Amino acid sequence: MKKEFAVIGLGRFGGSIVRELMSQGAQVMAIDHSSERVDEFASIATQAVIADSTDESVLNSLGIRNFEHVIVAIGEDIQASILTTIILKEIGVQQITVKAQNDYHEKVLRKIGADFVVHPERDMGIRIANNMLSNTVLDYLELSDEHSIMELKANDAIAGYSIMDLDIRAKYGINIVGLKRGADIIVSPQASDKILLGDIMLVIGADVDINRFVKKALNG
Repeated sequence: MKKEFAVIGLGRFGGSIVRELMSQGAQVMAIDHSSERVDEFASIATQAVIADSTDESVLNSLGIRNFEHVIVAIGEDIQASILTTIILKEIGVQQITVKAQNDYHEKVLRKIGADFVVHPERDMGIRIANNMLSNTVLDYLELSDEHSIMELKANDAIAGYSIMDLDIRAKYGINIVGLKRGADIIVSPQASDKILLGDIMLVIGADVDINRFVKKALNG
């Protein structure tokens, strides 16, 4: 069976989620209070509905509790975002992801039970900054406030050395959990595996430790 999602809020962030989920073959109910936005997604989503997500009776009438995952992508209206999240929790939705406007908003969302909280603008800003500061950082995924996964491109400074030679775990407290080599992916590489020029290392650890590795080992 196809996975079923509901996306509440069809601005730039919510709209991009709807499009991507649909392209991956999921079933998506797109919800917004704006008739213009709903009209825009009528031919894109499985179902597009004009609704006030802060009205519990309205969400119940849409059968929102039957969706595996609900994404609250409401824009600037923090109050509506919080009220919607509370209602979704009370209704019994299994998984709720909410877009946060700021750190205070995130704290409230976590207290009221949001399963996942995202900062799309902040996270994208961090990703772009990392990419600009170093040509070895290819991608970035925040796991928590202090830990991340990064894709780092091996350069001349470390090419030809094995993971054991580099002693990355002992020196920097980070782990290489995968290597991309052309079309091949090496999952959980061995300590004896050599890193070749151009390999893409999938590194996990604390942000400060990863940044120390990038500065000292790759760009030192």
